[in-house]
Amino acid sequence: MKVFVTGGTGQTGPTVVSELIRNGHTVTGLARSERAADVLSGLGATPHEGSLDDLDSLRRGAEASDGVLHMGYGGDYADPEALIRRDRQAIEALGSALVGTGKPLVSTSGTLVMATGRITTELDAPDPGSIAAFRIAGEHACLGLGESGVRASVVRLAPTVHGPRDHGFIPALIAAARRAGVSAYIGDGLNRWPAVHRADAAVLFRLALENAPVGSVLHGVGECAVTIKSIAEQIGHLLQIPTVSLTVDEAAEHLGNPFLAKFFSLDTPVSSQHTRALLNWTPTHPGLLEDLATSDYLDPTASHRAEETWLRH
Repeated sequence: MKVFVTGGTGQTGPTVVSELIRNGHTVTGLARSERAADVLSGLGATPHEGSLDDLDSLRRGAEASDGVLHMGYGGDYADPEALIRRDRQAIEALGSALVGTGKPLVSTSGTLVMATGRITTELDAPDPGSIAAFRIAGEHACLGLGESGVRASVVRLAPTVHGPRDHGFIPALIAAARRAGVSAYIGDGLNRWPAVHRADAAVLFRLALENAPVGSVLHGVGECAVTIKSIAEQIGHLLQIPTVSLTVDEAAEHLGNPFLAKFFSLDTPVSSQHTRALLNWTPTHPGLLEDLATSDYLDPTASHRAEETWLRH
């Protein structure tokens, strides 16, 4: 399959591109810079000059493909309406090139669109009041293309997609623990957090492109409910520092970011049983707590990357 990929040079993208190529697919990746083009070329993919704002470029890339994987996302998070509009327009442009073909379009969302406080499944509707509600419009835009002869599906990734060179939520916790000399959780720390290894997520994206039925909503979750306390305790153990409980306000100061504190206070367990059964997807890579001990999370440069990422939010 000739696959057109957006977001192929992000945190998860290179692993997905490599997974596709390793399994016999040909990949063309959207590249908005020379650096991105070099990354794609190094992976064995063909760069396609353009950006998520260049809708003509997106259409051309999709038209020349047998299927599209849309992982690209970004913009000013202080302006969620602009984020929504940009993502929806990109999906509509990609989908317009596939209308009536039966070709796949797999778009990306996150499990944080789901309701909190209970285990949610792929069959539950997203929650308009969720912390990631700005991703819901993109889901609807993608799935709506199923009525126009596009094999549209959505992969919701866990908030923690872990593995080497992670610069997301977990390194932010580690960076804060290094600064403060304590590893922290909020309240009793029993709120639950889903996670998936990046290599397992890459397999899911490939399976979705190859086999997901039209209208599928898939959960990229390897572990349904890792408690924040267990994560904090593992970080404390590895850094040889105490583990403490904080209030949300104290956590905002500890993390240096109120947004992160709000995230880590959520109870967001999510099931992926339907996804596993539908696509015969079986995560095989280490879980989050094991990965913390065996990957590069304790490398000080990982904490530095996280701080740079969250200063931009």
